Amino acid sequence: MSAPFDLVIRGGTVGTASDVFSADVGIRDGRIVQIGEALGAGAREIDATGRYVLPGGIDSHVHLAQPSGENIVMADDFESGTRSALFGGNTTVLPFCLQQKGQSLREALTVYHALADGRCYTDVSFHLIVSDPSPSVLGQELPALVADGYTSFKVFMTYEDLRLNDAEILDTMDVARRTGALVMVHCENEDAIRYLIGRHEVAGDVAPRAHATTRPVAAEREATHRALSLAEIVDVPVVIVHVSNGAAAEEIARARSRGRPIVGETCPQYLMLTAADLEGMDWEGAKFVCSPPPRDAAEQQACWRGIETGIFDLFSSDHCPFRYDDPAGKLNPKGRQSFRHIPNGIPGVETRLPILFSEGVMKGRIDLPRFVALTATNHAKVYGLERKGRIAVGMDADIAIWDPAERRTIRHADLHDGADYSPYEGIEVQGWPTTVVLGGQVMVEADRLVASTPAGRYRSRSLSALARR
Repeated sequence: MSAPFDLVIRGGTVGTASDVFSADVGIRDGRIVQIGEALGAGAREIDATGRYVLPGGIDSHVHLAQPSGENIVMADDFESGTRSALFGGNTTVLPFCLQQKGQSLREALTVYHALADGRCYTDVSFHLIVSDPSPSVLGQELPALVADGYTSFKVFMTYEDLRLNDAEILDTMDVARRTGALVMVHCENEDAIRYLIGRHEVAGDVAPRAHATTRPVAAEREATHRALSLAEIVDVPVVIVHVSNGAAAEEIARARSRGRPIVGETCPQYLMLTAADLEGMDWEGAKFVCSPPPRDAAEQQACWRGIETGIFDLFSSDHCPFRYDDPAGKLNPKGRQSFRHIPNGIPGVETRLPILFSEGVMKGRIDLPRFVALTATNHAKVYGLERKGRIAVGMDADIAIWDPAERRTIRHADLHDGADYSPYEGIEVQGWPTTVVLGGQVMVEADRLVASTPAGRYRSRSLSALARR
């Protein structure tokens, strides 16, 4: 007689976004089919005594294999990036599919699917980046793609080759209103940034530290207010991504007080790094160049308050990796001459969860249900991943088993991404996901990759819970 379950996780402490309890978890055919005490036998069993059994992390803000400019190469493809995500306790990532100027969205998706197919260690689903909102894109392609399960897209208010003007943002948001899609917005005022860059260049101040001073809080706050106003005019929900400071968070809070459906997101760099990190000797500050940039200690605390009080719904990595000591990365020939040419972005998909677990849960800033919500459950709700982000009967058996007593010092040598450094090098954390299960298959066990091949699949998505309001 065969065992009633393919896998049983026994004796662990299950954490959900609303509760913490002791239970066994029974898995069959890739799904969670029973939760309770003294479950029947499994063909395979894992003893999780003394450990947390949590939903696999969902990192909904990740850049992989993305075109990044002439002679610049992103450090992670889908294989290395999803492997790194897996070791960090994630079972689903949502990378961006970038539409380049003159390119159709369908063409961009064909390229990205070819890069991802058969190479992913986690499940994946794409956001679209709209950089060229032509009449055919807005009138035909976007509505058709939303119907096909590509239910979120991102617009930029900065970067000259990506930004949309207000009229284009309104038109793109109107497509979201008509189709039920969700719009994500990168909020920084490009004209203000270009003005400040000009002043720095006249003064000869072109070292990496200038990146932060040319992208000040005011430029992010203004753009956040403008994005929220545009969304209110069109009457659509919106996600304000990678918020770095208290003033932008206050804009989100004020919009919500007016009844607006707004999702706020922040990232580890705004909790752990400061602008002072960009002042490294011998151009090493380039390692910390990302946009928006890290702020000061006071803004760090403001971001923690957003985590603690619920202004932020999502905690994502904004993993955007480039090698540092590489002519195709941070130290490209132009990048060595001016901060303007240093690729924007830092690695972090593998360290996102351990940092928040250690600094948040273990230090008493948030409880375990809040951790689960910020790192998995809310991502699934916001982005229409209906069978993800929860430990409940019927859900995909995507599970990370955490050892809360495990203490580690973050070293890039121990990580699995394609970069050559970690911005969090030397930070000590308590708590680490030592076993990771994807769709009922044990992928990582005792910090070893035990899956013989990538087992991740592409996941089509339904409309966001916000869009269905």
